[in-house]
Amino acid sequence: MDFREFKRNQSRRSFLRESAGGIGMMAFWHLLSLDGLTAGTAEGLPEVNPLKPKPPHFTPRAKNVIYLFMAGAPSHLDLFDPKPEMKKWEGQSLPESMRKKFGNLAFIRPTAHVWASPRVFKPHGQSGIEFSDFLPHLATCADDICMIRSMQTSQINHHPGQLMMNCGSPIPGRPSIGAWVTYGLGSESQNMPGYVVLSSGSGTSAGTQNWTSAFLPSVHQGVPFRSTGDPVLYLSNPPGVTQESQRARLDAIRYLNEQHYVRTGDFEIVSRIASYELAFRMQAAAPDMLDFSNESPATLEMYGVNKEPSRPFAINCLLARRMVERGVRFVQLYHGSWDHHLDLNKNLKKNCTITDQPAAALLKDLKQRGLLENTLVVWGGEFGRTPVVEDRKAGGGKDTWGRDHHRLAFSMWLAGGGIKTGQVVGKTDEFGFDVLEDPVHVHDLHATLLHCLGFDHRRLTYRHQGRDFRLTDVAGNVVPKLLA
Repeated sequence: MDFREFKRNQSRRSFLRESAGGIGMMAFWHLLSLDGLTAGTAEGLPEVNPLKPKPPHFTPRAKNVIYLFMAGAPSHLDLFDPKPEMKKWEGQSLPESMRKKFGNLAFIRPTAHVWASPRVFKPHGQSGIEFSDFLPHLATCADDICMIRSMQTSQINHHPGQLMMNCGSPIPGRPSIGAWVTYGLGSESQNMPGYVVLSSGSGTSAGTQNWTSAFLPSVHQGVPFRSTGDPVLYLSNPPGVTQESQRARLDAIRYLNEQHYVRTGDFEIVSRIASYELAFRMQAAAPDMLDFSNESPATLEMYGVNKEPSRPFAINCLLARRMVERGVRFVQLYHGSWDHHLDLNKNLKKNCTITDQPAAALLKDLKQRGLLENTLVVWGGEFGRTPVVEDRKAGGGKDTWGRDHHRLAFSMWLAGGGIKTGQVVGKTDEFGFDVLEDPVHVHDLHATLLHCLGFDHRRLTYRHQGRDFRLTDVAGNVVPKLLA
């Protein structure tokens, strides 16, 4: 039992208020001060900041995270993992040894035939990492990227797959990785949330569950921002409400919440107080975040902010850089959907046109500002796609073909703080169907990301319903090959 759970239990019994009397209250506030929850206000009531910066387990290589989540699962075979050997199997079924595994996969017809990627791959940079011709901008960042070609997951469909990748479990109600990071590290930003979510495209299958705080204090939940208008809905005061009257109203609400906290010891009230105060500070700070007037024309052009169709994602990438500059701990960009069951060539090109230039610009911008060495950048979806055809428009031909879900092998890339870049980790077979070398499960990826942030993933835990939970559950190993 940790201190907060002890405090809540004692409060429920009204021990300190009714039985222990004044001496108990003195001891209670002394313990709170040791836990960093008091700051001696004029009224003698607690001053709390659940997002104040906290030390990690050991010296970190990264301080912030920008996670570019490509919801829907991009095809690794058409973007990052070239398989020229597949051409000799074009139009044929996969070998029998592989077809036996279809029962553990989603929707795949055992008789579906192999479809070799029509994409052209070329090596880039001194590292020689190969990229598809759909990603000309990211290809110029080859030496600043660590390509993982051996990712694996246990989930075969989007909703549980996205929860697995973002929360470490396909079961709803587990905290997201961003919530775990802010729980462990707090945030250096005083005027912005510690965990911000930006979205573009057609949305995600798991929705807000992807950035939930679940049973962690709600202050650690991801806060969705918009790229136009008010960054957060209802952030601006309504007509006739001045800043002074808003402050007075918040002071009154704070006083009532503090009194309730003294009576109950419910830490969610602490989160509520902190959220109200942060929202007030955000009313001044957040609009400035969307003001790009101090960005150079060259920077705006590099991201593609003023052109379609990349504009929404480009704005989000630029906002991500501006947020980590201001101390936001975890920024997550969702772009959907990459779920290309049909019309893969057309839709894959469309999504790459939207995301390729801004993502590359983000890496280059972070690097030239000296931010990349302290910022961990992640790019990927919830699983991969099959090497066989999915033909949902019978008779439509290659122009309408797509690929189905595939959990056994897919690709992601990492860059920035703590990551050894300019390399490829892992290898798949000649069909990109199964992993041959250095498998990296989702739990292993999470363990490694936490390691870069200075955490032993086995020790970053939270007591809930009688057991200690962690992002990696009871699994996961740091992958040494990924680390600088």
